[in-house]
Amino acid sequence: MSDKTALVVIDMQEDYLRENRKKMFSYDTDALVTAVNKAIAVFREKGCDVLYVKQVFQNIITNRAFIGFTIKGTPGAEIYGKVDVVSDKVFEKFFSDTFSAKAFRKHVVKEGYTELVLCGLDECGCVGATAKGAVKAGLKVTMLTDCIGRRFPDKKVQKMRDKLMALGVRYVELGQDGIFR
Repeated sequence: MSDKTALVVIDMQEDYLRENRKKMFSYDTDALVTAVNKAIAVFREKGCDVLYVKQVFQNIITNRAFIGFTIKGTPGAEIYGKVDVVSDKVFEKFFSDTFSAKAFRKHVVKEGYTELVLCGLDECGCVGATAKGAVKAGLKVTMLTDCIGRRFPDKKVQKMRDKLMALGVRYVELGQDGIFR
């Protein structure tokens, strides 16, 4: 079997990136979107599939009241308008690990991906959880450090990286020229 890679763009959604978002989502939206769009262009040019993942919470009164973001069926749950969407491969998940979504798991198996390259939000949240899920599924995992948002302290980020690297996850930068470093 030959190697097949997909870029997975995780949780790049309106409620996390729009101008009037909750303060807890303290990402540099412009820099992150620019970097992620560069990754999308590079991987598309290489002939790799680009998959999109959205975190959604069921649209029930308790989630609307206590969570209040990325509620299924609301504009805030949609992919952020400035993110380049180049495929119709969009998956929804209810939990941090994208592999918790049956449709995503089935797609990965059906397509025969051997490596997933991850970008998006958040390194200590859904991106990290998806990396663990991918390793558990037997896949090679690469994290694009300059294409992943983080809102947690550096110490927590480093602790997550150490755990993931111990599992075999590779960390690289895409770089301005589209070459891994």
